[in-house]
Amino acid sequence: MTAARVDHLVTSGTFSLDGGTWDVDNNVWIVGDGSEAIVIDAAHDAEAILAALDGRTLRAVVCTHAHDDHIGAAPALAAATGARVLLHPDDLPLWKRTHPDHHPDGELTDGQTLTIAGADLTVLHTPGHAPGAVCLYAPDLGTVFTGDTLFAGGPGATGRSFSDFPTIIDSIRDRLLTLPPDTVVRTGHGATTTIGAEAPHLEEWLRRGH
Repeated sequence: MTAARVDHLVTSGTFSLDGGTWDVDNNVWIVGDGSEAIVIDAAHDAEAILAALDGRTLRAVVCTHAHDDHIGAAPALAAATGARVLLHPDDLPLWKRTHPDHHPDGELTDGQTLTIAGADLTVLHTPGHAPGAVCLYAPDLGTVFTGDTLFAGGPGATGRSFSDFPTIIDSIRDRLLTLPPDTVVRTGHGATTTIGAEAPHLEEWLRRGH
C-alpha cells in the first residue's frame, strides 16, 4: 500500500510557439507523501509550486514535454530545491528554445519507472503533440498523467511545429487506451477524465488520423 497522494495546482502564464503567444492555465501535479514528492510539469510559477510542496523534499521535476508553458519554472524550481529536471531527449530542441543555457539533469526513457513515496510511475513515450512527449502511469494510484497528449474529449493539439496528428493518434491508441478503463486521466490543461470515457472517441480519431 502506497502512502502517496496526488496534489493539484493551477498556474497561469503564456504559451509561445511559431510566432504566436496565448494565455494559458496549466495543471501542475504533485505526487508524494508528507515528506517527499515529485512535480509533474513545473509551469509558470516556481514560488507557487514551492508553496504547494509545503517543505517536502522535491526528488524530481518531471517534464511531460518541453513546450515553454510546461517547463518555464523548471530551472528555478530545481535551483531552489536541488531536484533533478527530467525530460525525454527527443524534446531537447524544444527545451533549448526556452532554456538555451540550462540543460535538463536527466533523461526520461520509455518503460522507465520512477518511484516516489512507494508509488511507481511508468514512463510511456507518447509522441505526437511533441516528439518527446511522455505520459506517466501510476497503477497504484489508478491514474495516468498525460500532459498534452490526451484531454477530456480528445487528443492534444498538433497544428504547430514539432507535432503530428497521426502520431498522437497512434500514441493514444497503443499506449493509453490499453490502460484499465477506470484509470483517471490527469491532463496538462483543464478537467480530468478517465480512459473509459475517452475510448468511445477512438474510432473518430482513427478515421481523421489515417
